[in-house]
Amino acid sequence: MRLRNIKSVTALEKLQLMIKKGIFYTTILLTVAFISSGFKPYNSQISKYLFADENEQQSYVFPSQNSIDYFKLKVPFTGRYFIGFKEALAHKESQGKYGKINSLGYMGKYQFGIETLKSIGINDSIGFMNNPRLQEKAFVALLSKNKFKLKDYINYFEGKIVDGIKITESGILAAAHLGGPGSVKRFLNSNGEKKCKDDYGTSVKTYMKDFGGYETAGIQAVKNAKVN
Repeated sequence: MRLRNIKSVTALEKLQLMIKKGIFYTTILLTVAFISSGFKPYNSQISKYLFADENEQQSYVFPSQNSIDYFKLKVPFTGRYFIGFKEALAHKESQGKYGKINSLGYMGKYQFGIETLKSIGINDSIGFMNNPRLQEKAFVALLSKNKFKLKDYINYFEGKIVDGIKITESGILAAAHLGGPGSVKRFLNSNGEKKCKDDYGTSVKTYMKDFGGYETAGIQAVKNAKVN
């Protein structure tokens, strides 16, 4: 009787073991089947408009292999705030390059001459060329100085039309940067009849037009403005 019980227990254990194995292998098979289903190929429909025909011409703007294309770009800072004014003017003067020296010896991002630099307290032209921050300060200092010299003209002519151009403070300051305060005075005093130009043929009138309407009220008029 005791021996029979032992045999019964052994048979039960075998049955339980077989069930466990069955569950284990079934689980593995189901897992493999589930994973495999994710790799089944399917027919996708992709629009032909997403692809270009091999004979179709492709056009793009940038990057360009022609470097001259980059000089046709509009200045990124096109707002009418002061940053728009100075970056637009810099782009016109030097394409915004701090290391630019033109054929007449004018230097930097805003194309300063030696004597103009001296007038605002800068005597080291090499140091000036190697210091972008100094160039930015020099630009503001010259604006302040020119604004003082032209403040009566700004007050009188601002908003008036001279030779087809609406006169604004920023236009006057830009023109003074190009040809000096004297050129601006001659142009305005002659009602636009005296066409003052720089050595490259760019006129004071052009700068008044191109750089008019920017925000320059924050520039203080200082008689002897110097770079600190």
